[in-house]
Amino acid sequence: MSDPTAHHVGITVADLDRAVDFYAETFDLDVVAEFSVGGDAFAEAVAVEGASAEFAHLDAGDTIVELVAYEPAGERSVDPDLNRPGATHLGLSVEDVESFYEGLAGDVETLSPPRTTSSGTTVLFVRDPEGNLIEVLDA
Repeated sequence: MSDPTAHHVGITVADLDRAVDFYAETFDLDVVAEFSVGGDAFAEAVAVEGASAEFAHLDAGDTIVELVAYEPAGERSVDPDLNRPGATHLGLSVEDVESFYEGLAGDVETLSPPRTTSSGTTVLFVRDPEGNLIEVLDA
């Protein structure tokens, strides 16, 4: 067996264009690929009858942020608190969390202002337009 390496982090969204715009504008991530996938093999692989999807891959350094919009669209998940099993978030590092926070657009939802934890790491949690959590931490 070969050693696994991270390829991408996938985030399901309802509005792919809006999500791509958010990640490009807020985090300056470049789109490196856009494509569609469908057919029986895909539907079987994702266990969604008749599924197809539109994808956008964004460059986040050592990994890809994969945004995907499915047809048929499923029901929106409840936004779980971070301390609940099954909760997920994307972690992105920036040079200076405080400066990043100050430069956020006014409509970007945050859980709190940046906080420096007992480990010495400064963190900030924001939500994308779909409600997905993104942890922003110092590089």
